[in-house]
Amino acid sequence: MAKYRQNLPQLANRTFLSDGGMETTFIFHEGLDLPHFASFTLMATPEGRQKLREYYVRYLTIARRSGTGFILDTPTWRANPDWGTLLGYGPEALRAVNESSIELLLDLRNEFETAETPCVVSGAIGPRGDGYKAGKMDANEAEAYHAPQIESFARTEADMVAAYTLTNFHEAIGVARAAKAHAMPCMISFTVETDGKLVTGMALGEAIDRVDDATDGAPAYYMINCAHPSHFMQALNKGERWLDRVYGVKANASAKSHAELDESETLDAGDPDDLGRRYSRLTASFPKMRILGGCCGTDHRHIAAICEACVPQAA
Repeated sequence: MAKYRQNLPQLANRTFLSDGGMETTFIFHEGLDLPHFASFTLMATPEGRQKLREYYVRYLTIARRSGTGFILDTPTWRANPDWGTLLGYGPEALRAVNESSIELLLDLRNEFETAETPCVVSGAIGPRGDGYKAGKMDANEAEAYHAPQIESFARTEADMVAAYTLTNFHEAIGVARAAKAHAMPCMISFTVETDGKLVTGMALGEAIDRVDDATDGAPAYYMINCAHPSHFMQALNKGERWLDRVYGVKANASAKSHAELDESETLDAGDPDDLGRRYSRLTASFPKMRILGGCCGTDHRHIAAICEACVPQAA
């Protein structure tokens, strides 16, 4: 039985950490080959699973030391049909890797969870296409497309599903509907450009409102990820209703645009302390944003700096 599926603890007024840029960490810091940016391929070998375990332990140690909660997201951002086909994974192989990823995280939760550090096990979902480009599915197609992955998580003890780097509201609606159909709480996280808008040009608040309107507010909450705080701070205006639905941020380390990052052959890890200060200003202005993690270019050093800047007892 899922531990938190009926009562997600991160919805209460307390800080939760999450991990950083998994794929950029493995590729640039550990020299691993991740075909098509797919971390789930590491689940195929004992050595790969050990790499994943070591990766999560670095973050769990920070959370337990600081007394925060932690969101354990599976390495399955690419484990959907289109990317799976490119990687030689059919439907049954994808189901197996999604389910075994949850088992890995349940083992880590059993080892690291305390009363002060609840650990929520989350099945991670990515976009059908590129996280930097607008997809072309309508909501019905997106619901049918993402349903098998969501169903595979629903069959396990996962507490929720989390869709990261979505670039349009149609796909977000489909994910939310599929999650609701399988009685799974879901989180929707949008990628924004340097102007704080989706790649389609739609304002972030409008995208969130459209998803909520089309799904009767089905998502448990929203997040922003894969953008530097300097890109989206101007889009956050106090007093707007949609901001009450945004519970967290997983920002990039770099202030470069997505186009610049795509063309870069080296990692821009930015300044962890500067990122921590930006998160501190963000959480001071928007107290509901208490799920704090990182995206491209970030690693455990950035999360430690964010924790030190934002969690009083961690200082």
